[in-house]
Order: sequence, then C-alpha cells, then structure tokens
Amino acid sequence: MEQRLANSLIMTVNEKKFIESALLSDIRVDGRRPFDYRNLTIRFGSEDGSSEVQLGQTQVIGFVTGQLTQPYRDRPNEGAFSIYTEFSPMADLSFEPGRPGESAIELGRIVDRGLRESRAVDMESLCVIAGKLVWSIRIDLHIIDNGGNLVDAANIAALAALSTYRRPECTLGGEDGQEVIVHPPDVREPLPLILHHFPVAVTFGFIGKENTVVIDPTHYEESVMGGSMTATLNTNGDVCAIQKAGGDGVLQSVIMQCLRIASVKAGDITSKIKNAVESYNTQRSLKKIKRHNPDQHHSSDVAKNHMERLTVGSDQSVTGSQFNEPDTTNKRNSTLKSFSGGPASWDPYSKGVDGDELRTSLASRVAPVDKQKEESSQVNPETKSSPKSSDTNSLASINKVGSEIKQSKTLKDAVKPKHKRRNKSNAK
Repeated sequence: MEQRLANSLIMTVNEKKFIESALLSDIRVDGRRPFDYRNLTIRFGSEDGSSEVQLGQTQVIGFVTGQLTQPYRDRPNEGAFSIYTEFSPMADLSFEPGRPGESAIELGRIVDRGLRESRAVDMESLCVIAGKLVWSIRIDLHIIDNGGNLVDAANIAALAALSTYRRPECTLGGEDGQEVIVHPPDVREPLPLILHHFPVAVTFGFIGKENTVVIDPTHYEESVMGGSMTATLNTNGDVCAIQKAGGDGVLQSVIMQCLRIASVKAGDITSKIKNAVESYNTQRSLKKIKRHNPDQHHSSDVAKNHMERLTVGSDQSVTGSQFNEPDTTNKRNSTLKSFSGGPASWDPYSKGVDGDELRTSLASRVAPVDKQKEESSQVNPETKSSPKSSDTNSLASINKVGSEIKQSKTLKDAVKPKHKRRNKSNAK
C-alpha cells in the first residue's frame, strides 16, 4: 500500500487515464498484451546459493545461507526455514533505510507462504540429530531496482538460489558417537537441497471500473490498479497459495480464469529456472579439480617423450655452440667495449676503467712472450729435429738387443772356456 500511494503521488491524472483507456483496447503502455510477461533473465554468482533475477526493469538478488541450530520443540525432526527482505532506497523513492516497512513484510510473507505451505523443501533432510541439531536455511532477498511486480521477481530469485545452494556434509564421530563433524568442501562434496517442486508466484492486477485483468503489472500500472491477486502454483497445476490485496472485489469466474493462465505461466517460468540451473551445474562441474591420479603407463609415456625432447634440444645446443663460437667471441668483445668499469656502477666517487686501455696494456705484456717463443723456434730448427733422431736411434738399439736375446742358446754357452779357467787358477 505504501508503494502504491507513493507512485500515485508521482503520476498525473492524464497519465492514469491514458493507462486505463489503453487497456480498453488491449494495449499496455510498454507494448505488451494484457497476459504477456516481461523478459526474464536469471544469472548466478560465483558462490553456491546466489542468484540475480531481472524481470523487465525489476531486479532482485537472492542469497541462501545455512547454519546448525536447535530445532523447534513441536518439530524435532525438521529443519528451520526463514526469509528476510531488504528494500534499498536506491530502488524506489518510497523505500526508506532502517526497519522494514509494510511492503517489505508483505513481500516476505507471500514468498514464505508459497514455499512453506507447499512443502517444496524437504525439511526432514535437514535434520542432523533429532531434537538437538538441524540445519537452518535463511534466504535474503535484496531489492535493487523496483520496476513493478516485486513478488514474482523475489519468488523466482528465491527458487533459483535454493536450487544452487549446497550445504556441508555432516557425520557423527567421537567417543560416544554423538559428536558432529562438519566436513569442508575440499574434503567432501557439499550436498544440495532436496526440492520436491517449484512453487511459482504469478501476480495479476485489476485496473479500472471494469476490473481489467493484466498479468505482471509494471511500476506505473501498480499505481492505477485497484487490487491485485498473487497465485502460487507448480507445474502440476496444484495451487500452493493465493494472496488477495486491495479493496476491489473479484468475481469467481475471473479468479478461475486467472488460475488457468497462472498454471501455464508457472510451467514456462519453471522450465527457464531449470535450464538456468542446469547450465550453472555444468559450468560448476567443469571448474572442479580432478583428484584422481593418472595411469602409470600414461605417465611413463609422457616422461619418455619429455626426455627425448631434452636430448634433442641438448644435441642441437651443442652443434649450435660449435658453429657459433666466433659469434659469441664477437658478442663478448662488443660487451667489453660497452663496459665502463665495475666500481663506477655502484660508487659515485670512483672512476670507471677504460676498456681499450686495459686491453692494450694486457696485449703489450703478452706480446714479448709470444715473440720469444717464435724466435726460439726459428733460430734452432735443428734442435727440434734432434730429439726426433735420438729417439729413432734408441729404438734401433733396443730392437737389436731384443733380437740377440731371442737367438737360441746351447750348452756350450753355459760352460766357461778353458783360458778363463787357467787365469783363475794362476791368480790363486
């Protein structure tokens, strides 16, 4: 009501009459037919359980979180479920920061009634220890831009966020077996929520004295309509909840017609939500890290290929280094020319050494030694050849001795001659 009153103050009387007269000819201000929906876009955030829904100019963000709490006494085996709405002042001029107003409370109740009364979420699967610990699911709905029909956009955002939310897996351990162990996502894969069906909210507006029915009213049509009705249905055609707002009465035949139209629209919106969730799950599965080890045979093949590449690269580097030695010397000489001295690069008071002077001084020291070697080699060429001749003579003598030793010896050689014996006896 606060929202409609704020919009009525902005619009003029001529604008209101234009909207009503256009609807008599089945034409709306934005070009749609009375029972046409605006463009619906569903996006997901980087984290599980976050969604962004844009319905025309209406934009809503939904975020789902969970924590372990104690269950209610009357439902010890069921988890908890709650919805909180936040209206940003930048979304509409009628929204004020601070405590939620009447429109925010009404929006949260409509979405909560459609999900809770229809048992869309399996609450028993959220129980960890009966009567002690259960999972409490909280849905935060943030209104970013108000372009009309906040109920439908918030309901779709809540369903999309619930479809992608995953809670950590819990196990019981400890000495008594009653200690709850919450496993992080890196250890065990989180578990998704169990959703039995998708209760989709479809809002109708009644405008003018003739109660002209329009679906998905805009920001301007809400200021003109005298009443509204929100029907929450699933794809099976089951009516989960109905919310009637405004003072204008509605005939029973009109309500039945709205329910038939709502069942068709609910099926279309459900298919869009499922397609968006399926694409998100495929992208999420592609981002997962493969934790299994590769086959040993495959790893050995990869290692062999790698070693072959290394050997081929080393051979190429060796051959390249053999052919590029003069190039490297030229590069070194060029770097020496550009070198201006070591200390000058770090000591501001020192002077660098001139590379040309250093090379000339070193060359002058090395040159005399080389000249002496050359002169000695030129003056005494015979001395160089004499060692070769001496070597040849020694080899010939060795060969002669060896040939004499190899000659055959007899017994006469072992007996001493007679003149040597006589000499020894005379000496005595």
